[in-house]
Amino acid sequence: MLADAKIPEGYVRVFRRPDSMSDAPYTYCPGCHHGVIGRLVAEAIDELGIRGRTVGIAPVGCAVFLYRFYRCDFVQAAHGRACAVATGLKRANPDLIVFSYQGDGDLAAIGTAETVHAANRGENITVIFVNNQIYGMTGGEMAPTTLPGQRTVTTPEGRDVRATGYPLKISEMLAQLDGPAYITRQAVYDVRHVQMARRAILQAFRNQLEGKGFSMVEVVAACPTNLKVSPVDGNKWVTEQALRYFPLGDLKVRDR
Repeated sequence: MLADAKIPEGYVRVFRRPDSMSDAPYTYCPGCHHGVIGRLVAEAIDELGIRGRTVGIAPVGCAVFLYRFYRCDFVQAAHGRACAVATGLKRANPDLIVFSYQGDGDLAAIGTAETVHAANRGENITVIFVNNQIYGMTGGEMAPTTLPGQRTVTTPEGRDVRATGYPLKISEMLAQLDGPAYITRQAVYDVRHVQMARRAILQAFRNQLEGKGFSMVEVVAACPTNLKVSPVDGNKWVTEQALRYFPLGDLKVRDR
């Protein structure tokens, strides 16, 4: 039901689309966690009442059409450059609330330098980082976060760390820097963890409102299409495989 749809007589609305979300249909695959994460971002924008001053940065990747799904301003960034674009927007107009929404290929491969330096400078932006351990949009190639032994179209016999190195633990890397205010890793594979991720995303936006500096919420997610599993088994992949390498929790919380 649309956020502004009339409720029929005798009915009570118990669930609604966030006001910050449009009614455009998602382009994500069935069972993909992007849909849940995107909604949590919209809920945070609504709760804080910041839609009129919010600008999102759409990446290159599965969320390339992100600007269709929100009722706030958006800028399309070149692949990996979202944090650089966000920095420019925020510095040009500090009253804006600026967030980037990036996958592991966009943020942790071609965009590693932009991400690290924005974090190290403590740029007052919010970063939503979706880690599904694979390149989703381009066909399932190995990503920087692909697990050791994980099969992809470019590692058909499993990722060999002797040849390709180990998965990048971006949150752990950024948490060692002095600049970031908030670095956390969450997941959305069940209701409890959806609520925990919701609180983390809300906190990341609050930090920007309070001028605390760089905040990043990493969300460990499933890509059932490229894992070639059902959505249910995609959730199992997260709990039984991904979280063993990418444990959940706050990695850095700075009070001020």
